[in-house]
Amino acid sequence: MALDKPYKDVPGTIIFDAEQSRKGYWLNQFCMSLMKAENRERFKADERAYLDEWAMTEEQKQAVLARDLNWCMRTGGNIYFLAKIGATDGKSFQQMAGSMTGMTEEEYRNMMLKGGRSAEGNRYLGEDGDAQPQHQPQGSAGKKG
Repeated sequence: MALDKPYKDVPGTIIFDAEQSRKGYWLNQFCMSLMKAENRERFKADERAYLDEWAMTEEQKQAVLARDLNWCMRTGGNIYFLAKIGATDGKSFQQMAGSMTGMTEEEYRNMMLKGGRSAEGNRYLGEDGDAQPQHQPQGSAGKKG
């Protein structure tokens, strides 16, 4: 029996529900392994070889190698776990979150200091708020030259 998921209509949001949790189990387990210094060293020494030790899908491995956190989330990654990849790369959470929206670290920080994105125009797909797919990525870091 399929569950009704009205929350799938929230723009700019991947809900980490039971389905996403199952889908991303091994991706998130890999991320948690990065809590140990020796695992971070092994990963940095040969990323592909380390990823191949995990029962992740090829798509998940490619998303990690590309450091595309939005892609990682679409394949079941949870931002709490994915933050370990950024920390391994020496990035702050602001840098990581900014990369997911096309914002610079400063733009992301300023948006959050102002209370985050407005809910106005971002409650469901089809409105015209800044979180809508047609406005992504919204920051200057996401603008191509």
